[in-house]
Amino acid sequence: MELLDQLRYFTQLDGLAVGFLFLSWIVLGYVIESPPKSRISTSVVMADYRRKWMVQMITREPRIFDASVLDTLRQGTAFFASACMIAIGGGLAAISNAERLRGVAQDLTLDVPQVIWEVKILLALVFITSAFLKFIWANRLFGYCGVVMASVPNKVDAPETLPRAKKAGELNIAAARAFNRGLRGIYFALGSLGWFLGPIGLLIATLMTVFILVRREFASASREVLLQDEV
Repeated sequence: MELLDQLRYFTQLDGLAVGFLFLSWIVLGYVIESPPKSRISTSVVMADYRRKWMVQMITREPRIFDASVLDTLRQGTAFFASACMIAIGGGLAAISNAERLRGVAQDLTLDVPQVIWEVKILLALVFITSAFLKFIWANRLFGYCGVVMASVPNKVDAPETLPRAKKAGELNIAAARAFNRGLRGIYFALGSLGWFLGPIGLLIATLMTVFILVRREFASASREVLLQDEV
């Protein structure tokens, strides 16, 4: 009963702000991965380049360069997965340390129950945990891609050469998709911290997160470079 009384500190505006955060996360992810043909996202443009990369790999001898690039991509997933693990541990430690949470509340001159701060930290941990799982899956998919790349015959005219290269390309794209989802999870985890400033702060932080992601996927300078006609 005491817990329910404490949760009453959350208002309808808090619920709307949290709902808007999750809705933005889901909808934006769908739009980025399945954009309108009139304005494709940077992720979709890069997916096409990944397919071309695997086709070009067929004629490259030796294929050390391709293996090096793939290893770099896989190291990136491992780095972010490790960072997420540290963040999850830090978040759980903050939740378990009631005195520190109470001190933070006092520093901010906010007189709210401890459970309110715990719930707000848990919200960020939801996104960080999701990101961690995506990075782990991306790492594994890049590993699958490497194995398939290694199985591509050195003979260009072998019947299984091109099909296997295309398989490697699709696995590479799937790994990149999981990696990008992990990155979006981190963006929204940072945005969810705006809830510490109240529901209005969460709404503003969510809008800022959406704006940044939309700009980088649909209106960035790098996207324009990728779309430039090749001579």
